[in-house]
Amino acid sequence: MILSVTFVPAAVAVFVTGRVSEKESLPVRWAARAYLPALRMAMGNRSVTVATAMVLMLITGAMATRLGSEFLPSLDEGDLLVHALRIPGTNLSTAVDMQHALERKFKTYPEVDYIFSKIGTAEIATDPMPPSVADTYVMLKPRERWPDPRRPKSDLVEQLQRELQFVPGNNYEFTQPIQMRFNELIAGVRTDVAVKVFGDDMDVLADVGTQIESVLAAIPGAADSRVEQTTGLPVLTIHLKRAEMARLGLNVADVQDVIEVAFGGKSIGQVFEGDRRFDIVVRLPESLRASVEEMSRLPVPLPSGGRPVAGTDVVPVLARGPAFVPLGSVAELEIATGLNQVNRENGKRRVVVTANVRGRDIGSFVADAERRIQDAVQIPPGYWTAWGGQFEQLISARQRLQVVVPVAMLLIFGLLYATFGAVREALLVFTGVPLALTGGVLFLWMRGIPFSISAAVGFIALSGVAVLNGLVMITFINRLRENGLPVEEAVRQGAIARLRPVLMTALVASLGFLPMMLATGRGAEVQRPLATVVFGGILSSTALTLLVLPVLYLLFARERREVEV
Repeated sequence: MILSVTFVPAAVAVFVTGRVSEKESLPVRWAARAYLPALRMAMGNRSVTVATAMVLMLITGAMATRLGSEFLPSLDEGDLLVHALRIPGTNLSTAVDMQHALERKFKTYPEVDYIFSKIGTAEIATDPMPPSVADTYVMLKPRERWPDPRRPKSDLVEQLQRELQFVPGNNYEFTQPIQMRFNELIAGVRTDVAVKVFGDDMDVLADVGTQIESVLAAIPGAADSRVEQTTGLPVLTIHLKRAEMARLGLNVADVQDVIEVAFGGKSIGQVFEGDRRFDIVVRLPESLRASVEEMSRLPVPLPSGGRPVAGTDVVPVLARGPAFVPLGSVAELEIATGLNQVNRENGKRRVVVTANVRGRDIGSFVADAERRIQDAVQIPPGYWTAWGGQFEQLISARQRLQVVVPVAMLLIFGLLYATFGAVREALLVFTGVPLALTGGVLFLWMRGIPFSISAAVGFIALSGVAVLNGLVMITFINRLRENGLPVEEAVRQGAIARLRPVLMTALVASLGFLPMMLATGRGAEVQRPLATVVFGGILSSTALTLLVLPVLYLLFARERREVEV
């Protein structure tokens, strides 16, 4: 813009010398010959022309409600990330063996180049996971090295989902490395959509989550649906026999101290290596800690030293030195299933039900899921649900667009009003915006592309180009009328004279976006909606500006002249 108002006029003054005459090229003359009959027909059938434009806007408006919606198009990264989930409490060695078996299965597919995995939590816990969870990065070969280069990646994913179920002990979530990281960073979940259930009782949360998961799994387009693993971790539970402890004169703290030393360990000193120090911790070996029978024989010292407890007839088993009783005589030990994790959000407990969406847009999937969950799942009082994942970002983006788009339209209208100094002519040029949106919506519908933030940016850019074409034509028609030409003659001559700049503006914008619209390489999924909107909108805007705008000008100008008379 700065160069247009500074450098270009200066360059014209310096380099364009002598007499200058404007000549039309052969393509422009051909375009004018084809355009003039169409313009006469539109001006001769004004009601039909305006009605056709309004019907077209209504039809495309109905199409817009059926486009579906998503936050951003899914980017094909060329690789896969398989989130392998196993039974909570699976130890590291077993998880590594199961992961090796899974990787060997992946290597049997000719499309796979190599695999590497990540299990558990690193020393710098940027991505904490238990040993029962693994991220499997599946690097695929270039498409030309596949047995069938034309095979869609979605077919390979479906085959993997179907056949990996026969590898025992695993559940899977299929996603992509960058997509998974962005979902986790932005929304806190790794999948496309998530239903967060909030409440107090973990059992009730798990039950409601299971019901929601069964509903999501039955919706067309759902994949990898599962409930967050909140239970299933084996926990050694020790119930103290307080009556027996009282008869032996034992306090709860005495027994708890023994258990703490045996399981958690106790620091008895420190070792120094240079300027570093390490605690010396004493505890039982893991082989004993994992056995209920061995732990039941853990000796607990008696405070009475083996003498009869006052007021009782209990005489502990005496031995040389201090007297002890086995832990099993004063406590009941059992291994029971306990909580695996307790997650909170905004200070409230929650359980997350996650799912990926394939073969349809996220907006229609969530709308269908909300309706089915409301009909099939009874949520107790004091518990509630909220949506997360990409859908959460889609809602946030919609709310911002509800502010940004009106502000952009008001700025455009304000500039038009400043140019013409009249509301009527500003509105006349502004009609190019809805006329341009028809082509953008129509092309999205024809190509099966849902509405996304990328498409929304395209619509905003398209509005500016559409207004520019109308501004060029209306300004020239007003100049001809100021020179004394009648309204119809000014409209006809102005439309023909401004055909070339309108076509140049349309061709520059449309041909510039055509490669983006037809691109199939990496990243094409993100730019394709924007380019499709602009290309289709430019075509409809150009056609409607050249035919409908002159008719609207005639209607408005005739009404204005009658009022002045």
